[in-house]
Amino acid sequence: MSAKYEKNIYLAMLAEQCNRFEEMVTFLEEMLSTRDKDLNSDERNLLSIAYKNSVSSRRTALRTITAYETKEKKKETSTFLPYIQEYKKKVEEELTTKCKNVIKMIDSQLLKKAEDDEAKVFYIKMKGDYNRYIAEYATDELKTQVSDDALNAYNEASSIAKSLGVLNPIALGLALNFSVFYYEVKNDHDTACKIAQEAIDKADKELPNIDEDAEENRDTVSIVNLLKENLEMWKSETEEQ
Repeated sequence: MSAKYEKNIYLAMLAEQCNRFEEMVTFLEEMLSTRDKDLNSDERNLLSIAYKNSVSSRRTALRTITAYETKEKKKETSTFLPYIQEYKKKVEEELTTKCKNVIKMIDSQLLKKAEDDEAKVFYIKMKGDYNRYIAEYATDELKTQVSDDALNAYNEASSIAKSLGVLNPIALGLALNFSVFYYEVKNDHDTACKIAQEAIDKADKELPNIDEDAEENRDTVSIVNLLKENLEMWKSETEEQ
């Protein structure tokens, strides 16, 4: 491995510890530009962490701004509503640009170098995720476009994921995020619950065959628990309606 590779990987991990995630993305994309083969699983996870955290602050900010907007809309008159909406548009545009850059990187570099089904599912799932992030706040034509793109990506990833084991954490993470997409973006609660339930049922048959306390199985157990928590919450919400 070259000294430049080692430097970029080390600085990316250091940037993560410093919560400087946009610089983490820069270091990893520079590393990626010099590679002619796929990333290994550790490198993929590092890049995923960098991308996710580089947009998470804006997603959080947008939720906060939307809460203030909702509060002001309830008033008969509001001096602040136009200010809020102007700022909201700015954050939305920043987030859209960030997410589209991730999707572009996946299409232009990562997917082309994917060497196996696990890597393909990992990257295509990411395409679904970043289109979903935009769909959470988008309206009109943009919402239709990114919702369709997310659905296509999740469906494609799900088809490839059939070759992976039912306890594979990437396959389980796909089921988790696909179900969230149906629940939160498509507002199709039945399909969301169906996807989650199917993943849980398949996993529960295999979980007794592994050591759930072993470090290598922690991601699997954690994702199954998240699926169960979501399913329980969604069913409870449906019953309350």
